[in-house]
Amino acid sequence: PEPGRCAHFVPRKRRFCRMVPAAGRRFCGEHGHEEEQNDRKRIPCPLDPKHTVYEDQLQKHLKKCNSREKPKPVYYVQDINAGLKDIAEIPEKQVTLSSLSIEELQNLIVKLKKASNGLELHLKEQILSHQALQEALNDPKNGESAFKHLKQQASILGNMEKLHLLGPGRCFVEFGAGRGKLSHWVDIALENVESVQFLLVERATTRFKVDGKHKRRDSTFERLQVDIQHLCLNKVPILEKKKLPVVGIGKHLCGAATDLALRCLVESYTTCCDGEDEEPAPKRCKAAQTEVAPHKSAGDESTTEDEKPVAGIVIALCCHHKCDWTHYVGRDFFKSVGLGPVEFHYFQRMSSWATCGMQETTSKASTSEDSEDQTNETEEHEQTLSRTESGSDTLQGLLSAEERKEIGCLCKRLIDHGRIEYLQQQGYKAALQYYTESAVSLENVLLTAVPNPSLIPEPTI
Repeated sequence: PEPGRCAHFVPRKRRFCRMVPAAGRRFCGEHGHEEEQNDRKRIPCPLDPKHTVYEDQLQKHLKKCNSREKPKPVYYVQDINAGLKDIAEIPEKQVTLSSLSIEELQNLIVKLKKASNGLELHLKEQILSHQALQEALNDPKNGESAFKHLKQQASILGNMEKLHLLGPGRCFVEFGAGRGKLSHWVDIALENVESVQFLLVERATTRFKVDGKHKRRDSTFERLQVDIQHLCLNKVPILEKKKLPVVGIGKHLCGAATDLALRCLVESYTTCCDGEDEEPAPKRCKAAQTEVAPHKSAGDESTTEDEKPVAGIVIALCCHHKCDWTHYVGRDFFKSVGLGPVEFHYFQRMSSWATCGMQETTSKASTSEDSEDQTNETEEHEQTLSRTESGSDTLQGLLSAEERKEIGCLCKRLIDHGRIEYLQQQGYKAALQYYTESAVSLENVLLTAVPNPSLIPEPTI
């Protein structure tokens, strides 16, 4: 062990513990049971067995343990964005892809192609940039990984600017914020803009956050540590007080988190903002008929009756294999083309073929696919599906690697189209586009949505 450090060897990390023991001791408090200490016994903490505590201090420890249940914040509403859970719709047990016969797989592929017939599968390429990131993009000190993330963030900001979403008097809500890099660059882009708020939604504790870099008086950063499934935006104090129009953003919002975020924005928040005394259907219609003006005056901080609570949505999609039928917002679309939870389960698993393709497993994904990690610089949502999950044995003589990739992409587009139809039904003009090259990120599709101008009512005379 290093001088002055704990003498306990951690097999999992292949190194000695780096904690500092008390004077005269060889081991830290966590590993003190390895030397005699007046026969005091250490036991696993009942709240989190990953750490231990002296048995005679258990009750004291339970009152301050970081794993104890903490009071819920005011904006926590249990399962508000979870979607309707109809138990009858969800099969008790799903069979893995590798367990399916060749005939069953072929039948699934036929259903997939039939449901995709007529859909817009060839997305337009809209790779943009933004001047706020030009200096960082030209910095030679950036490594390849940092450069890839900067290119993605620059394109996201470029698409936001094209949709007139970078403006004053707005609250930017970053879902799955991680370190908060995307909000950081939005803030840089709005350096001279007044009345800008940022809400960074992240359920996990995050290291190396960039929140502390923002010292401007004109913008406010607030971090909400809550699962998107339970987030009620209209109860967040900043939004409750100022009623700013919201712009929902996210860089690689993983799987079901995208559906939870969409429902959080266009259902629970929009509906609540329209008033509590109206019926559900009129609430959504009213929300669909109004729009935030792209050129809002800097001094006007509150929304009026003719403004839509959600000004826009810009989310880089990711990890379709982690989607969930319970939370999925496109269930009505799936049902309209004769599909249900069983097909959805297999299509979400097959979607991984688009980025891992079975032959190029984690090794290729780890060098090509990027997504923001919550704990370090290597942002990753890599596909780590095993050969069993990919159904390789059954598919070995049925599909080539290129065909599997094509089917995987088809599954992704079908799932995403359900999201597009959902947003259209809620009164938004939604679209999908490639926002960066596949060499930068295999997850290179951006979902954007703004209020549909055609649904704005004509002024009454």
